[in-house]
Amino acid sequence: MESSIKSKALELGFAACGIAKAEAVDDDTRAAYERWIAENRHGEMDYLARNMELRFDPTLLVPGCRSIIVTAMNYYPADHIPDDEWQIAYYAYGRDYHHVVKERLFQLLAYMDGLRREQGELPPYGEQRVFVDSAPVLERYWAVRAGLGWEGRNHLLIIPGMGSWFFLGLILTDLPLRPDIPLSSRCGTCHRCVDACPTGALTLRADVTTCLDARGCVSYLTIEQKSPISSGFSSRVGGRIYGCDSCQKACPWNRFATPTAEPAFRPSSALLGMRRHDWQALTPEAYSSLFSGSAVKRAKYDGLRRNIDAAAQSDEN
Repeated sequence: MESSIKSKALELGFAACGIAKAEAVDDDTRAAYERWIAENRHGEMDYLARNMELRFDPTLLVPGCRSIIVTAMNYYPADHIPDDEWQIAYYAYGRDYHHVVKERLFQLLAYMDGLRREQGELPPYGEQRVFVDSAPVLERYWAVRAGLGWEGRNHLLIIPGMGSWFFLGLILTDLPLRPDIPLSSRCGTCHRCVDACPTGALTLRADVTTCLDARGCVSYLTIEQKSPISSGFSSRVGGRIYGCDSCQKACPWNRFATPTAEPAFRPSSALLGMRRHDWQALTPEAYSSLFSGSAVKRAKYDGLRRNIDAAAQSDEN
């Protein structure tokens, strides 16, 4: 059944699929996360400090869960906003990934149910749930456990031979599937992502791991933070008006990246054609039209307007 599920995942447009055993996360992972929260490095993202026990044990989140199927969908764009223009993170170029990935996961889940019926197992099955960055689940941890790749020093999943431009999706199921073998890190001594971080949010520790302080991360500042961006950070945010790809662009593994074949993630000509004067003249109506069905809606018009004004001020300085 495992090979059939993985083959179907690739057929549905996923670039990779792996399986992990559903169990509590290891003690080191739990301790590191709890320390990160205690140090308030999550900033205003209060939801990351809630439902801790569920976050650390998926069998509490989905009772009866025995396996975790992890998928990765490529979003690397073939066409980009010119480098000398204000930037939006690649992940937000097309349709909101939550909807796109979740649709495919439900199709994969339906296929799995079909396999069960072929084997003589009839519904109702045990509880099965689909997650796309929408629940207290440590997605990258499970992607590593499922053998998809390793967590790089920029805290993103790196898939060997593919890079890191991927959305992750999970299916928690009661099926007792054979788990894949986790991969160890292949970052070596490289710390280009740390060096490339414009605000110093990534810091290298003595044990060669890194610590991410979300409060200084450009993606956090321009998307998650609701309060004004402090003057100490605004100049370093520069022309990044929604998110940041600096650490990914610096990663040597992303030389293997290939453009996505998923039409939903391709940017519109209107977005690629936006220039500084267009952003500065952006109205609520134009915003709604340009970002209909887009993840950029998370920042809302007022949030994007704040970022545009900060970028304009940075240009002046």
